Amino acid sequence: MPPSAKLSAAALLLAISLTGVAAHSAAQTVPTPKAAPKGRDGTQLSASEAQRGGAAPGSQAAPNPIIPDPRRNTPASIFTTFDANQKAQAAKVSAYLSSLQTLVGNFVQVGPDGSKTKGDFYIQKPGKLRFEYDPPSPIDIVADGSSVVVRDRNLATQDVYPLSQTPLRYLLSDRIDLMKDTNVIAVSSDDLYISITIEEKQALVGTSRMLLMVGVKDGQLKQWTVTDPQGYDTTVAVYNLDPNKKLDPSLFKIDFTNYPGTPPG
Repeated sequence: MPPSAKLSAAALLLAISLTGVAAHSAAQTVPTPKAAPKGRDGTQLSASEAQRGGAAPGSQAAPNPIIPDPRRNTPASIFTTFDANQKAQAAKVSAYLSSLQTLVGNFVQVGPDGSKTKGDFYIQKPGKLRFEYDPPSPIDIVADGSSVVVRDRNLATQDVYPLSQTPLRYLLSDRIDLMKDTNVIAVSSDDLYISITIEEKQALVGTSRMLLMVGVKDGQLKQWTVTDPQGYDTTVAVYNLDPNKKLDPSLFKIDFTNYPGTPPG
């Protein structure tokens, strides 16, 4: 990939947010959305929606992601304690994530510089994922259960990483108990969202964080924000979620023939 799209090891925090750098070269730059609890842009269709002649009946317009305050302070102590209500909220989110076997939907991503990209995503647990970015972005992300690749369709190249070394495993695990299986450092809620912050420290990369937000009323995943070791945030909001759609296994096949890369092992 060219320097503007090259992904560093520090960017390997969450495969979806890997493209915060890669997709920027082809993304339309827009002002960073303000943190509005019920923000919707309601005016733009994704490329996939436009090809279908507009949004499907009952589908949602792309939401405006809620951008966390970059000056926010999050407890860093490894001795953080949680009350019974916070533990119950974390258990509720854990049960929801564990209940999912497949998940299909649309996403809108806001990079650290305010660049916005959209697309479609497909998840099949355990370990399989595909994110397709709408044109003009040339990026696809594919996880096959053991590896994850960030692919550039225009250049016909891809970077390959072990899935086990990315926080993707939190979302793609068959079952998960956030309090036991991750380092939860903050749990909060309001009338709209349950928010859980997970911290991960890696010797060669540094400390990264992931903020998960789940709707209070419907219990569904709404968005996540990944903060890289340099303090830059990438936010991904998901919508039009379908947990019942049967998926084609070929969606999650990593192509090492047409896209050069080094297979794992």
